[in-house]
Amino acid sequence: MSDETPGKAAKHKSAMQKQQANVDASIEAATIERGVAILLTGNGKGKSSSAFGMVMRALGYNHKVGVIQFIKGELLSGEEIYLRERCPQVDFYQMGTGFTWNTQDRNVDIAAARKTWAIAKPMLQDDSYNLVVLDELTYMLAYDYLSETEVVEAIRDRPVEQSVIITGRGGGSALQEVVDTVSEVKEVKHAFRAGIKARRGVDY
Repeated sequence: MSDETPGKAAKHKSAMQKQQANVDASIEAATIERGVAILLTGNGKGKSSSAFGMVMRALGYNHKVGVIQFIKGELLSGEEIYLRERCPQVDFYQMGTGFTWNTQDRNVDIAAARKTWAIAKPMLQDDSYNLVVLDELTYMLAYDYLSETEVVEAIRDRPVEQSVIITGRGGGSALQEVVDTVSEVKEVKHAFRAGIKARRGVDY
């Protein structure tokens, strides 16, 4: 049994009607049909997880997906296991060197980054891909392993119907300028800082 008064219920209904009208107007105003470029950045956890959520969404529509992971690769991850075993239709590639502090060799890192970019760039030129994920790409730009100009141009000049998701902290103003959506994940609290170990199925 509800204890809402008639006046409160009427006020709520009026507010929801206004909200619906605003949402409908925004949907009506969005008339451009093309792929989007999304940058998921910030110091919080969840950037790559969000990108892989969109991979699942795209696969639900039988879209062609390419996933390139920069940095990661030494530690087996749940997404790698799932994509390799359950989603062979996804073109999946990892740079495989682990984090930059693992190699401690700039030349090795640059060579690996350029080899990985040589696989990613053709995907950004192939209109058969509906979605391309460039996971942790921003670090390759921050450390100057890849040419920022070349990367930004490839994202800008990709096929019109293709969407691309870039993840990683930072990214720089040029990358932020060329993408359509920038979302920042902010760390408020993290279990690791309390001494809690990374959890399989949650953190990797």
